[in-house]
Amino acid sequence: MFEIQQIIGGKKVGATSGATFDRIDPFTGEVASRAPASTIDDVKAAFAAAQAAFPAWSQTGPGQRRTLLLKAADIMDSKAGEFIQLMIAETGGTAPWGGFNTMLAANILREAAAMTTQIQGEIIPSNKPGTLSMGVRQAAGVCVGIAPWNAPVILGTRAVAMAIACGNTVILKASEACPGMHVLIGQVLVEAGLPDGVINVITNAPKDAAAVVEALIAAPEVRRVNFTGSTKVGKIIGELCGRHLKPALLELGGKAPLIVLDDADIDAAVNAAAFGCYMNMGQICMSTERLIVHEAVADEFVAKLAAKASHLPAGDPRGHVVLGSLVNPEAAKKMEDFISDAINKGASLVAGGKVTGSVVEATLLDGVKPGMRSYDEESFGPVKPVVRVKDEDEAIRVANDTEYGLSSAVFSRDIQRAMSVAQRLQTGICHINGPTVADEAQMPFGGVKDSGYGRFGGKAAIAEFTDLRWITIEDPHQHYPF
Repeated sequence: MFEIQQIIGGKKVGATSGATFDRIDPFTGEVASRAPASTIDDVKAAFAAAQAAFPAWSQTGPGQRRTLLLKAADIMDSKAGEFIQLMIAETGGTAPWGGFNTMLAANILREAAAMTTQIQGEIIPSNKPGTLSMGVRQAAGVCVGIAPWNAPVILGTRAVAMAIACGNTVILKASEACPGMHVLIGQVLVEAGLPDGVINVITNAPKDAAAVVEALIAAPEVRRVNFTGSTKVGKIIGELCGRHLKPALLELGGKAPLIVLDDADIDAAVNAAAFGCYMNMGQICMSTERLIVHEAVADEFVAKLAAKASHLPAGDPRGHVVLGSLVNPEAAKKMEDFISDAINKGASLVAGGKVTGSVVEATLLDGVKPGMRSYDEESFGPVKPVVRVKDEDEAIRVANDTEYGLSSAVFSRDIQRAMSVAQRLQTGICHINGPTVADEAQMPFGGVKDSGYGRFGGKAAIAEFTDLRWITIEDPHQHYPF
């Protein structure tokens, strides 16, 4: 069991009440970690620490901020083993997933470091003689990041890295499902030398989550909020931010389509589909959630993907498996329900289907139609539907037949044709001849529709964590009309 303490003002501390909560290993059922159960008093302490640190940090030069973030990236790389152990214990993820998370999170820190000198403004021509008008970007203030459990190192780091690079101080609200991993991110930044209060990480028991989140958003010290998670919770957070006039960056759920046109390279599409469907057991916001296949090539595609899926080992995440444990047994029960719902309504089970505790095999359903849960709902698991279509227009219609709009993909040997399809898809991200699952620290990452708004990554994120101000230098002896 991992004993966790939260980070407030650069110090490792427990909850003021002394209360703790346990995170249960979803595969073994044993206690994975024990963390402080923060309440409003702890939230207030985090506000105070972040607010106190802001004036000095916001005036710290870009070179120093860059140096500290680069040092943090190296420290994070050195702690890959710790992150992997926590990944397996707290969420049931596999060691390769934990290693990939750590690598990409370190690169997110490096990209944020590179952005410290890219926080730029502009000179804007003024109609007033002798006036210099400027658009200037400045740090916004205290920022709150609320991160999920499914890609915990990546998304926990993403929630704070660019905010810090822009001169803000941050409070990371750890996920109740992985408090250890999120606190370890804060520890990395503290070890790198960030001043006390620049990074704060609080943990809370599941029963206190709503109160803690509301207190974080309502605090007058907080000027920005970012949240990655479900659309259901994202709507609540968006409403709270609107009520308190806090700009929010929301990256929410998805129902990513992968379209296979009749001229696609089928083997390439199968490989991308398997990765997009079953990486991290399908528990990724970009996971391929609908395989939309032209009927002319559907038989070949389904046969090959079913064969591949059937050979993907599933089981104890501590072993040599591709699919480890889902985040909890309830998630596995949801997958059972998806399977039975589809079969009862006429779909065919062509691969997988076995559920053992919190482990679900790579599962493929063929002949899925509207009205089936696997067509309409985000599964967030390794049960994937094939929807057969008669032509390109129907493929696009089916792809857009969802409230979500995060990621998508299209396979075709004709790049112009694929580009035309990509432009008609209602998603923030589209990959041609690649999987729906992809992430790079410098890319503008985010969705449309019920997948949220705003963009993480690279220069696009600077606008999310700064205020654009109009500043002028004027002639003190200018003429006034009276």
